[in-house]
Amino acid sequence: MLSVRILLAEDVHMIRGALVALLELEPDLEVVASLDRGDTIVETALRTRPDVAVIDIDLPGTDGITAAAELHRRLPSCRALILTSLGRPGTVRRALSAHVAGFLLKDAPPSDLARSVRSVAAGERVVDPQLALSAWEAQDSPLSPRETEVLRLAARGADAADIARSLFLTRGTVSNYLTAIVTKLNARNRIDAIRAAEEAGWIP
Repeated sequence: MLSVRILLAEDVHMIRGALVALLELEPDLEVVASLDRGDTIVETALRTRPDVAVIDIDLPGTDGITAAAELHRRLPSCRALILTSLGRPGTVRRALSAHVAGFLLKDAPPSDLARSVRSVAAGERVVDPQLALSAWEAQDSPLSPRETEVLRLAARGADAADIARSLFLTRGTVSNYLTAIVTKLNARNRIDAIRAAEEAGWIP
């Protein structure tokens, strides 16, 4: 019997160890790589050739969805199953648009993980029905691509001067973007706008 080869990316050491142990209890599943960073996923996958990549959504270096999208581009034979503790509709939509094959909540029963890996390896898509419905009903982002980029940098802690340098804009232009963003999201301030956009899955 051929084993399903798995790459696992999870930055919390104890959780990663538990997931590896759980998967390797299954006779038809084999963990061929175990990582704690998102920016090593594609390189490692190209070397180890897994069938399924089980990826935590929040990883240092590169977030899980961005890594999954790059993995699909570079190694389309490897299908991604995203793990998260937050089932935000916008995040689910972003994951599905990145060609992710599955989306599993971390508080799902342990047996769901092995079953989901097998389903994804077989070419199926695995998403909780309620999450899928919520994602379908979620609103599209009202932000323009440039506003999204400005807010993404602000969410990472950049101030107006940093954003201006990164995007080759004036500070005044960045301030205007931030004001427009707060208005469009009906937010109280920049922090509230970042929270709203993150919950909706409109910024990585």
